[in-house]
Amino acid sequence: MKNKFLLVIVMFTIGLLQNEAKAQSEPMYSQYMFNMLNVNPAYAGSRGVTSATAMFRKQWVDMPGAPQTTVVSLETSQREGRVGLGLQLLDDKIGIERTTGLLASYAFRIPVSEKGVLSFGIRGGLINYRANFTQVNTFTPNDPVFNQSVAGFLPAAGAGVHFTTDRFYAGISIPSLLETKLNVRQQADVKSGTFKNLHFFYTMGAVFDLNDEVKLKPSILVKRVNGAPVQFDFNANFWLKDMIAFGVSYRTKSAIVGLVEWQLTDQLRFGYSYDHNITTLRPYSQGTHELMLRFELGSSRSSFVSPRYF
Repeated sequence: MKNKFLLVIVMFTIGLLQNEAKAQSEPMYSQYMFNMLNVNPAYAGSRGVTSATAMFRKQWVDMPGAPQTTVVSLETSQREGRVGLGLQLLDDKIGIERTTGLLASYAFRIPVSEKGVLSFGIRGGLINYRANFTQVNTFTPNDPVFNQSVAGFLPAAGAGVHFTTDRFYAGISIPSLLETKLNVRQQADVKSGTFKNLHFFYTMGAVFDLNDEVKLKPSILVKRVNGAPVQFDFNANFWLKDMIAFGVSYRTKSAIVGLVEWQLTDQLRFGYSYDHNITTLRPYSQGTHELMLRFELGSSRSSFVSPRYF
């Protein structure tokens, strides 16, 4: 127990000592705790089975150009759980911009105690970025800047560390290690990131038995990016008979979120969340909907430890 909390303190201290990081677009997920591969490549293979997960997020309904994200992920565990592999197909739209990517993750898992596992993960792939400036209505119809589109492929890379037991987890990840952009000639400009222009994600969660039928699963996601306040996602889920979960989240100065997750069968899992906007955009939108569906091959309730928690 002492070593576990020492590890957590070290992981979070390293991150919090870094400078604030540059604001850039990273997809947002309210149900991050149900599929953490989306925020940390070191999570790949942690569930010990082969699984396929689909998530769809429609943000700020009824607002033109609002973000919309779809991600499909596959992950598996190899070499008796020491290696995790993941594959993600991402489509993210906001305004005139659209980003489609294919990302592969590799995680190496090291047992550090009887129940504790420390994972190191990397992620890499290609991102197709498109921006259609012709869709912008301007006061100058013939403005050459808005009579063109920008499109091209960009490399992507990320890394993370994840520690887990059957009742606790903590992690740090950097989703994008490369600073990439397209210029007006549609040529890629790629350079390594610095601590001043990177996203940092920090996650932590645990499971507590309230009684024989109810469990409490609190979690937190901290997001740091330059040019914006540090954002916290505080979450609490209540599991009933290990079959269905109800939860609520608070995203600082952004949203209050209601969540539900249902283990339909041993292999099939469904999740839904609704974000109630508490920003100045609230009068102009109808909230945010997010759906999650996961299918696990060959899993059963007795096949691995705490299959529904992390």
